[in-house]
Amino acid sequence: MTRKSILLVLFCAVTLYSSAQPKIDPKTIADKMKWFADAKLGIFIHAGIYSVNGIDESWSFHNKKISYADYMKQLKGFTLSKYDPAAWADLIKESGARYAVITTKHHDGVAMYDTKQGNLSIVKATPANRDMVKPLFEELRKRDIKCGAYFSLIDWSHRNYPGFLKDSSRYSLQNDYDRWDSFKMYFQGQITEINNMFKPDLWWFDGDWEHSAEEWQAEKIRHIILSKNPNAIINGRLQGYGDYTTPEQNFPVTRPPFNWWELCMTINDNWGYQQADQNWKTPNEIITIFVDAVANGGNLLLDIGPKEDGTIPDQEVNVLKELGAWNKVHSEAIFNTVAGIPAGHFYGPTTLSKDSTTLYLFISGKTSGQVMLKGLDNKIEDITVVGTDKKLTHKVVGKISWSPVPGLVYVDLPEGMQDKYMTVLKLKLNGPVKLYRGQGGL
Repeated sequence: MTRKSILLVLFCAVTLYSSAQPKIDPKTIADKMKWFADAKLGIFIHAGIYSVNGIDESWSFHNKKISYADYMKQLKGFTLSKYDPAAWADLIKESGARYAVITTKHHDGVAMYDTKQGNLSIVKATPANRDMVKPLFEELRKRDIKCGAYFSLIDWSHRNYPGFLKDSSRYSLQNDYDRWDSFKMYFQGQITEINNMFKPDLWWFDGDWEHSAEEWQAEKIRHIILSKNPNAIINGRLQGYGDYTTPEQNFPVTRPPFNWWELCMTINDNWGYQQADQNWKTPNEIITIFVDAVANGGNLLLDIGPKEDGTIPDQEVNVLKELGAWNKVHSEAIFNTVAGIPAGHFYGPTTLSKDSTTLYLFISGKTSGQVMLKGLDNKIEDITVVGTDKKLTHKVVGKISWSPVPGLVYVDLPEGMQDKYMTVLKLKLNGPVKLYRGQGGL
């Protein structure tokens, strides 16, 4: 049999294997996505050797800002000398986050856990000489926080990965299937060991753009994960075989048309630690971004970039603590809620209780005076300021007795009732929310 014939047989076998894999069941996905839909907030952790020099994670050598050799010299400076996974878990819990995702391997190929698929790991190749993932997952689970594993399909360090620098490659996949098959065995072996060792509640894949679903064997990867851990959630960066979508850095202007989505965003401008990047978002900015995501039916995965010694920058600690303090007061309007009413009814974010009988209005912390609500075809039974026992008054204007068009609701928000970041009003309705969506009467 010729080599071409052998490759054809192997290709057919792979195709038959792939087609035999179980199809994605929408009901099963909906059931296991319930915790994710209720979670609202996750913390992303980009930990890696790039924090030693404070440079772009992996991309710095790919884009030739630094040589590959100099990039890898950072292995010698990665110590984790002050790494305290319990303190990390306490901070994540304090922020109000219900899940956390940590890098197990970025595009540079450096494993942040004790991989058996080679020697390029912080356990074997750095002074840290320890696994970051295992102790953090243990501490997170003690605090009932779901655990997520970031994993890069791309591995620019592995000799059998076809791509390397931005304008170069090691080989053409079409001309060397044996080498590509060897790489697939390697990265799928890492996925298998992470799945077996840590049993992530969530998989956060990255780098899928360099190859097709068939080349990655995306359906097989999904099967590898779910055969051992059927309740695991997979993000959308697996060439169509994920459970939810992940817009990055840029907030959607209109509500995304997806059942589940998650905005991943940094606290400054970079994912990993960079001492030169001091463009920190303020707690107020993070809270308003978070609320917008939740009001539009999504989650926020907020990133932190630890230093090489395992400490978290003070600015990031401050943001998480301030966010946590705000969440503690306003949790009922955020967690276990659903997306709010459509834009145009209220000039700000809104959420609803799951039975739609309670409407939450989010208002800039400095706002006072009258707040207006349009098109509400419900009777309001009660209005309070969330986190307090203060009741507010309201009136309806412009309601014509013979017209089905509801009037305008004006709520009085006096001085002294404002939150320093964002005030939340709780409107108890006489039934599930009912909105008038017409263009007015004649």
